[in-house]
Amino acid sequence: MTTRADAGAVRSGSPLASPHRALTLGLLAIVACFAFEAMAVTTAMPVVSADLGGTAAYGLAFSIYLTASLAATVLAGSWCDRAGPRPAMLTGLVLMTVGLLACTFAGAFAVLIAGRAVSGAGGGLMIVAVYVLIGVCLPESLQPQLFGWMSAAWVLPSLVGPLAAGLLAQFASWRWVFAGVVPVVLVAVLMIRRRLGGAAPPVQPELTGAAARRRLIAGLALAGAVLIAQTTVQQVGERPGGPGSVLSTVVVVLAVVAAALTLRRLMPAGFFRFGAGLPAVLGARLGLSVAFIGAESFLPLMLTTVHGAPPAVAGLSLTTGSIGWTLGAFWQARTRMPSHRLVALAAALLTAALTVLAVVSTGPGGAWAAMIVWSVAGFGMGVGTSVAGVLTLRYSTDADRGVNASSMQLADQLGGVLGTAGAGTIFGIAVARATDGNVVYVLMWAALAVFALLAVAAGLRTGHQH
Repeated sequence: MTTRADAGAVRSGSPLASPHRALTLGLLAIVACFAFEAMAVTTAMPVVSADLGGTAAYGLAFSIYLTASLAATVLAGSWCDRAGPRPAMLTGLVLMTVGLLACTFAGAFAVLIAGRAVSGAGGGLMIVAVYVLIGVCLPESLQPQLFGWMSAAWVLPSLVGPLAAGLLAQFASWRWVFAGVVPVVLVAVLMIRRRLGGAAPPVQPELTGAAARRRLIAGLALAGAVLIAQTTVQQVGERPGGPGSVLSTVVVVLAVVAAALTLRRLMPAGFFRFGAGLPAVLGARLGLSVAFIGAESFLPLMLTTVHGAPPAVAGLSLTTGSIGWTLGAFWQARTRMPSHRLVALAAALLTAALTVLAVVSTGPGGAWAAMIVWSVAGFGMGVGTSVAGVLTLRYSTDADRGVNASSMQLADQLGGVLGTAGAGTIFGIAVARATDGNVVYVLMWAALAVFALLAVAAGLRTGHQH
């Protein structure tokens, strides 16, 4: 690409220095919009579904967004490598805007579902373009700082987003939750327009023609498998222990196997054996996402049902995790520890946190102990995800930066689905067998800790690229 971070860029000491300020602020605003929409929509959706008569299809509003985002993420990777980040970013902006406006003016829940699919596709295109722009336009020495700020840009809106969405839905209209994002994301893209125009495509991308088409087909197959898994887990959650729970579990397992098979075409060679360098980075990121998001999905439920914690305390546990995440993201930009050791350290902290959770699940005072433990888990995630982003760009070239950024996003998204689906399946089977509540969570935390431990193994192999 013509605009290179390592050739001709001004190496100032901060991403907010004048050469990079507009780009940095624009990218942070885009990430903040994604975070606000994700958390705000979750808060407002009960009101939305009741108003539009869509309670029966409630879960589809979330699963369809992720499905469309996964497919678009795959498309964006090879597209950015072939044409530069500009077409993917601008197309994503149009799709996201159209989708949000469709949700804003929806008179039926089916229209809102369609809007969610369109905005999900737009978000998938834009987030890959964001990472490509970072790799192209920002010196590697400044990337850890920006990734730390991006974590804060994600976490802080997630803290205020639910409250803002609740107030809008209660005192104004839930439609403002969708409409309010549109002007912000438009301004954000305008801020980065100059750098978009200067990021020309490479001479010869790594994936072309038939290879790019095969990757896209694999991405569509992965999105379909994820949609099936999510829908099935939601049905089990609505009727835990029901007559179809065993069949649903089989369906989830088959969908997960299908997703794993498609990953062979979407991840670099050596991904499943944690090959040195990029494959290990992506494997670690997947393991971290599975373990953390799977546990986060059920932590509030454990605190309320097993320990009798009030909803406010259960919610506070997630807040401590978010604060820990932000601190970890900032710390990784300042430490002199080698990057590959940081990934292993992050996964080790998450492993330890899940192990302690398994212990406090059965003891007194577990609610307050869980909050402390979860802040440690969040710190580990802040370190691990930020460093994984830096390493992914470090191990990329002009010819494959988009595909690698796409693979990283897939690892994140798929990890969340697998973690939630896996924890939900364990929970559903345990409820069907009338397993003691404490034992259910011990089994769940232990299973998720295995993935965190695998991330440790992967992290130790991220230091060298073959």
